[in-house]
Amino acid sequence: MDTDKIQTLLHHRPPYLMVSEVIEHSPEQITTLKQHEGDEGHLTGHFPGHPVVPGAMMQELCTQSAGILLTVHHSPVKDYDSRTTKGHALGVLHKVKNARYLKMASPQRPLTAQVELVHSIDNLFEFKARVLQDENLVAKMTFQLLNLSDSVLDI
Repeated sequence: MDTDKIQTLLHHRPPYLMVSEVIEHSPEQITTLKQHEGDEGHLTGHFPGHPVVPGAMMQELCTQSAGILLTVHHSPVKDYDSRTTKGHALGVLHKVKNARYLKMASPQRPLTAQVELVHSIDNLFEFKARVLQDENLVAKMTFQLLNLSDSVLDI
């Protein structure tokens, strides 16, 4: 899946777009890749001279990956396009239930997110995720996303 297709499925745009590539997906799981360019704002100050991918951005990689899974496989809107579809917000972060950061992640090497849909009730979806670098587990988390109609959003 190319960047244009990813941006059709997500509202996020560079420099906040964390998914560089979708490796595989099904209704229950998605595997994605993030290759940092090196000049993203969240890297330049974290930490000068020795950049480390912030844990919050690893969570965001997993959240955006889950958002793609929801948009492709669990959208209430047929042929959803983030640029033109109005009336729905898909994959809104509801809760981070648990997050563990096990190792430092370098922005010089790709991160892989493996995200699995654990269960869903109506418009609430619970996921578990793993972030790997060089096949080593660097983070794991569980979180919930919501699919919402714009009518319930207060923004």
